Amino acid sequence: MAAESSVPEPELDSSDVAEDQMTSEELAAHKREARLRKFRELHLKRNEARKLNHQEVVEEDKRLKLPANWEAKKARLEWELKVEEKKKDCVAKGEDYERVKLLEISAEDAERFERKKKKKNPDLGFSDYAAAQLRQYQRLTKQIKPDLEKYEKLREESGEEFYPTSNSLLHGTHVPSKEGVDKMVSDLEKQIQKREKYSRRRSYNDDADIDYINERNAKFNKKAERFYGKYTAEIKQNLERGTAV
Repeated sequence: MAAESSVPEPELDSSDVAEDQMTSEELAAHKREARLRKFRELHLKRNEARKLNHQEVVEEDKRLKLPANWEAKKARLEWELKVEEKKKDCVAKGEDYERVKLLEISAEDAERFERKKKKKNPDLGFSDYAAAQLRQYQRLTKQIKPDLEKYEKLREESGEEFYPTSNSLLHGTHVPSKEGVDKMVSDLEKQIQKREKYSRRRSYNDDADIDYINERNAKFNKKAERFYGKYTAEIKQNLERGTAV
């Protein structure tokens, strides 16, 4: 008779063996202890999450109370601190800060700064009298440097009349100072000299489309665009796309 093949019995885990050897009460106590340990771990995680949420709420409340441009101001202050440190370092080394700063600027950055500077208040020539008057007003207001001492003195002398109302009669009571008159005359003379030297040369834009054959045709196209551009914009787009009927 052939020997029966021996089938290996499955190995039991030590925990399974231990649970088999436990009584029902010990097994229940063991499971209860495991559940309590799991509960304590979840309780600690909940407290930690609650603490982190509270910290995030406090930080968000601080951010909401900050000014709208706080990030820009912070970046500006950090940049100013770096500049001050750089200046002190240059003074300690006996170097010129302006020269060192220019050496650190690349050609691309310098060209970008120049383009940005030109775009701030570009002289596009005469378009209409309202635009010319606005440009003149902006230029003159930038030159104004108020004298705060004279302002305070005039306010003390005028009293309540310094802030006029509809019933105030101040016409003809103010006498300008000699310095103010001389400054106005000097400014008017400068305006006259500049007006005499003014030329109608426009700034040349390299990126603009060339739609003219000579200077006279370019001027005519600019006038036509100024008066009829908004009416012919759709026609021009159709012609460029090739979808015009």
